[in-house]
Amino acid sequence: MKLLTFERKDNTRGIGVLLTGDTALDLQAASVLHHGAGRVHFSSMLDLLDGGDAAMDDARLLAAAGARGLEGAHQRLSNVTILAPVPVPRSIRDCMAFEAHVVTATRNVARGIFPPVAWLDAAVAGLTGHALLAPPRAWKKQPIYYKSNVHSVVGTGHDIQWPSFSKRLDYELEFGVFVGRRGVNIPAHDAMKHVAGFTIFNDVSARDMQLFEMGGRLGPAKGKDFDTGNVMGPYLVTPDEVGDPYALTMLARVNGQQWSAGHSSTMKWRFEELLAHISRDETLYPGEFVGSGTVGGGCGLELDRWIQPGDEVELEVQKLGVLKNRVVGPAP
Repeated sequence: MKLLTFERKDNTRGIGVLLTGDTALDLQAASVLHHGAGRVHFSSMLDLLDGGDAAMDDARLLAAAGARGLEGAHQRLSNVTILAPVPVPRSIRDCMAFEAHVVTATRNVARGIFPPVAWLDAAVAGLTGHALLAPPRAWKKQPIYYKSNVHSVVGTGHDIQWPSFSKRLDYELEFGVFVGRRGVNIPAHDAMKHVAGFTIFNDVSARDMQLFEMGGRLGPAKGKDFDTGNVMGPYLVTPDEVGDPYALTMLARVNGQQWSAGHSSTMKWRFEELLAHISRDETLYPGEFVGSGTVGGGCGLELDRWIQPGDEVELEVQKLGVLKNRVVGPAP
């Protein structure tokens, strides 16, 4: 299923299942028609995730019925605003799972500080296949992540507001999972049982601020934390519809022109390992989000190519849809 959260013109919200390109099944309305009453687990996406397998099975039952009928519960998407699938996640942890991103981003930061080091690194990597500016030892030993602001999440079609303190804003081509089952000390081989679904993630970053503040030897703060900085959507796609999450093509376009192309198979740390690590002596709850980090070549920092106010950024991940947003704000 492709699940979504939408807002009607009267500012009320609902959750639904995508039926066609412009039609979703309003799950609460469908429940009234099919069951004779609404259900608490269709009140919001968090309620659906809290409802566990039984709630998801109910959604699948209604989706099947809606494909054959229940026209009174059909919702035209052109008449509503699509929000992030989970408008306010219970937490956001974004990881750094792609080695190519770690190496290339580090090289480009070095190029801005002391260019000969970056040139030497690129030359050695070209000759030997191994970069001098290799990922740090801690990253090789275990997954690395930071926590972000759950209140800065927006969905597809929403404007990304350029932060006033930055002159270099960047997109990041990522995807991630929402937890659907509570767990602690989750074994990697059981981790996918705790995944409710996948979504595209644009971890918008103020690169100049990020570089400055991380000189203070702590994780990113204002470089990542500003309104509209976490873009998710358009859907929460259940694992049965995704199939192999490590066989997905990932693309980024700016103003219709392709800038980035990557593949989920290149993840060094896979979601099973991420969830196992994060849940060590820490309980994970339904509605928490875990991001993959940027795919190799999936941001302007790696390309030395920068978005500007007025640009339209599209992130596409195979089977997950297209996340599209316009950048607005003062000229940098």
